[in-house]
Amino acid sequence: MAKTVSDQVVERLHAWGVRRVFGYPGDGINGVMGALNRMSGQVEFVQARHEELAALMAVGHAKFTGEVGVCIATSGPGAIHLLNGLYDAKADHQPVVAIVGQQARAALGGEYQQEVDLAALFKDVASDFVQMATVPGQVRHLVDRAVRIALDRRSVTCIILPSDLQRMDAVEAPPHEHGTVHSGIGRTFQPGLPDLASLQAAAEVLNGGQRVAILAGAGALHAGDELMAVADRLGAGVAKALLGKGALPDDLPYVTGAIGLLGTQASVALMEGCDTLLMVGTSFPYSEFLPREGQARAVQIDVDGRRLGLRYPTEINLVGDSRLTLQALLPLLQGKQDRSWRQEIEAQVARWWQVVEQRERNEAQPLNPQLVFGELSPRLPDDAIIACDSGTCAAWYARNLRMRRGMMGSLSGGLATMGCAMPYAIAAKLAHPQRPVIALVGDGAWQMNGINALVTVAHLWKRWSDPRLVILVLDNGDLNMVAWEQRGTEGDPKFEGSQSLPAFPAAEYAKLLGLRGVRVDRPQSVALAWEEALASDRPTVLQMITDPNVPPMPPRVTRDQVKHYAKALLHGDPQAVEVVKATAREWWDGFRNRK
Repeated sequence: MAKTVSDQVVERLHAWGVRRVFGYPGDGINGVMGALNRMSGQVEFVQARHEELAALMAVGHAKFTGEVGVCIATSGPGAIHLLNGLYDAKADHQPVVAIVGQQARAALGGEYQQEVDLAALFKDVASDFVQMATVPGQVRHLVDRAVRIALDRRSVTCIILPSDLQRMDAVEAPPHEHGTVHSGIGRTFQPGLPDLASLQAAAEVLNGGQRVAILAGAGALHAGDELMAVADRLGAGVAKALLGKGALPDDLPYVTGAIGLLGTQASVALMEGCDTLLMVGTSFPYSEFLPREGQARAVQIDVDGRRLGLRYPTEINLVGDSRLTLQALLPLLQGKQDRSWRQEIEAQVARWWQVVEQRERNEAQPLNPQLVFGELSPRLPDDAIIACDSGTCAAWYARNLRMRRGMMGSLSGGLATMGCAMPYAIAAKLAHPQRPVIALVGDGAWQMNGINALVTVAHLWKRWSDPRLVILVLDNGDLNMVAWEQRGTEGDPKFEGSQSLPAFPAAEYAKLLGLRGVRVDRPQSVALAWEEALASDRPTVLQMITDPNVPPMPPRVTRDQVKHYAKALLHGDPQAVEVVKATAREWWDGFRNRK
């Protein structure tokens, strides 16, 4: 049997190191599906329940392995459904290749069934590279360029394959003549390092500071040792953007935790008090949580020069890999003899954790969501991988969950899409079947696509050497983050018609699929439920019935937020009394622990 274009595509992906493809079939991509079947012993096809889940799995694979993620879908609606997950990859700078089918070439332009201008559709999300193959001789270099560019630019790329082309005979090597392209395999990206003069200029700024703050993001996840060494040398405190939560352990006394709306009071104090700022691998967007312009001299390190000087008027910009750059910078830094700034930071961090522990113990009906996360932290296995969804669960993940060295965690940072945690968790288990994985999901994201993703879990879990996948469903019957945003940002009371969710028996549903399901509605049962789930012989859904009126208090409440909040509660908010009581408890815990 002659090798087809589809066989060539799959074999070329395999040559690039791709061992897993996430997707959903359809007649527009049937040729490649046949090739995947013929290569099933070498490239695994993971069937998702929806193309969006497939794309998000590809993102999760990229995040938890550092490899390129690959997703595949049919023409028309299948390709369209990939887009949200691909934008998640674009926003978080993850290497993902999308392969999509298209109608036969002769039909294009004829308003054929499922004909969509896919090149135009994908041009934004795959702005670095999107191409449709028109002849077999193109295919080799299209695959090579798509994978290489995705890895090199940490971006989304897309190959469009017309259905008739997929069945044609492959061209192993284009003819040696004018008008042909002869590509090869091999990653071209090399981690960069700034020149010595730039490093010396950065060291001069950092050595001149008396109160140094470090902000670490996703680009610093592989540079934990170097971050610790630099922070110790400079007597600095370290705040973490959400995607950088795993860069340093939360049990270090100078790590102030998350920054921003979901951040900590200690991070606010760090940024307000510093005179020098070092940003490492981060594109944290909220400037109001950074030092005021002119307050701090700033140095930034990023592998992509396009993102330097974007969030703060930095004085020295270093283009390079964060680990290599910090290694080169460290010998040029002078140890700070005066440790009073570090002591002040550590005192702020200690006070913050007191606030967290007090808030976790506050009364709630029936469960305080902060307690759920507080009881998880000391029980996390040392090699746990954590996938968190968007919503209030992201606030509790950012503030309450204490990650330790060796753990990994991620969420949808730039796009903040709902529904990412379950596909991320599935991808993590497929890539690391020997490690325990925890998915943190709100009931909104659970009902959006988590229910369907659990079907995939039930299908796959017996293959995993460690069967532990724990899915926490925070069940408060509310699209909770939006409800709080309506109150605090818009001054509107909670809109029941848009915010309230129908009841769904998540734990019982898990049991129907042959998994373990536990419903918890008593505070004294939370710790035991985590222990049993993390010792289970199969994936477990923990349906925690939490109080929607516990506010994800911002670290610093503004006058406008207070005004909007009061307006909402005075104008018919259905939970006004409960909200006031819960907010008062949270405020008091923060107030009584102030310096």
